[in-house]
Amino acid sequence: MSTQPLPLAGVTVVTVEQAVAAPFATRQLADLGARVVKIERPDGGDFARGYDTAARGLASHFVWCNRGKESVAIDLKDPRGLALVRKMVAGADVFVQNLAQGAAARLGLDAAALCAAHPWLIAVDVSGYGAEGPYAHKRAYDMLVQCEAGLVSVTGTPEQPVKSGVPAADIAAGMYAFSGVLAALVRRGTTGRGGPVEVSLLDSLAEWMGHPLHHGMHGGAAPARTGLAHAVIAPYDAYPTTDGLVLLSVQNDREWRRLAERVLGRPELADDPAFATNTARVAGRAATDAAVAAALAPLTAAEALARLDAAGIACARLNSVAELADHPQLTARDRWREVESPVGPLRALLPPIVFPDAPEPRMDRIPSLGQDTDEVLAELGVPEAEVKELREAGVIA
Repeated sequence: MSTQPLPLAGVTVVTVEQAVAAPFATRQLADLGARVVKIERPDGGDFARGYDTAARGLASHFVWCNRGKESVAIDLKDPRGLALVRKMVAGADVFVQNLAQGAAARLGLDAAALCAAHPWLIAVDVSGYGAEGPYAHKRAYDMLVQCEAGLVSVTGTPEQPVKSGVPAADIAAGMYAFSGVLAALVRRGTTGRGGPVEVSLLDSLAEWMGHPLHHGMHGGAAPARTGLAHAVIAPYDAYPTTDGLVLLSVQNDREWRRLAERVLGRPELADDPAFATNTARVAGRAATDAAVAAALAPLTAAEALARLDAAGIACARLNSVAELADHPQLTARDRWREVESPVGPLRALLPPIVFPDAPEPRMDRIPSLGQDTDEVLAELGVPEAEVKELREAGVIA
């Protein structure tokens, strides 16, 4: 039974956002109880609404990043619309924006200006490359930032670099914006003051590149692209069985001994100088992988995993997206819920942060464009006649 509220209950967030990075951050806030009011363009809204129609007619990115929010469609280029947003921000705890560099400042919605006017406000600017420097005004889409940050250079096979299969730069920036808001809320609870928060996609992904970055700066060369293999640990790769690939990872020489004795059936390899240490196994990776592959090849994937588990060796299946959707661990832990949307209920995962002594995270509806405009404007005290006039003028939708 829950004994505490969701941690962000009572927090109001206003956000002028699009695509993935900022929407992903504010969705985390909504999941944990914050009220999130999403400002969208009347003529189509967040452009992520149009990325695809894979989620039963809705865009999969939008479904992923926008549950639990209220959609208010306002034209920020119209002074009347901008005045309404300023009024919303004046009553909010947090403001988040990821407009093109310089656009928020031209509207007076940048973090510095807003925090100067509202000392209690936490205002977050999410950008591609930061507010200053030679890249400040470059367009910064996820794949481009993956390339600029070097992630693509260390991902893929020796022959072919590839981008991450998920928008890693957007996710990284979104999570740092989310944690930045949480930190700023803690500070405001101590000092009574909010303040600006800045997060860039490049800074965020550069932080995630810490291992190859330090390896390259201090070791003389970045880790090589090795496909599913680990660049500096062996064996750590995918190996074929009779009905699919199995991945395993040996993290230290004690585990190698167990693998050699209990899975490979070759106990002599535990003390063989060519295999006994990780350094030796990496140097002789081909022989190491051949020994593992020979032992697993006659087995089914289930047999191989059972043998590895019994020996205490970390292992996994190479699952497809469809297999993730039916993963037995997610099912056993009751991690799936249904979220309301304009096309009916959609299956979605509970967020990863769990508070056992609080209610479940909010899994509220995915809004249609402008679904909450009238209600939010009524809360601001805008008369019905003015709302009608603004809608007829195309300022709201």
